[in-house]
Amino acid sequence: EVQLVESGGGLVQAGGSLRLSCAASGFSFDDYAIGWFRQAPGKEREGVSCINRSDGSTYYADSVKGRFIISSDVAKNTVYLQMNSLKPEDTAVYYCAADPLRDPLVLHLAHAYHYWGQGTQVTVSS
Repeated sequence: EVQLVESGGGLVQAGGSLRLSCAASGFSFDDYAIGWFRQAPGKEREGVSCINRSDGSTYYADSVKGRFIISSDVAKNTVYLQMNSLKPEDTAVYYCAADPLRDPLVLHLAHAYHYWGQGTQVTVSS
């Protein structure tokens, strides 16, 4: 059974940092794409940063480039999202998702992912 468990969310002041973790189990870590998505109230779920473990490709939304870094620890089957210089507009529920997708054009699209975690709240105060 595929399981994704997020952790690391919380309340932080603007300019601060948080590191989100996504612990994965039940599938071959190296064969999957794993993405971080977020959803703010009243908005659609959007891709934040994704990594395809099968070919090493990565995606960053324009809004987070230069501030967020996605990384993975194969030994721990965990993907991290280091979030720096946080802004109030980064406030959202952040979700981890996984899928054995191969098309790089859909790496950032939520509907391309089959497995989802429960989400973790990130709140950035101004």
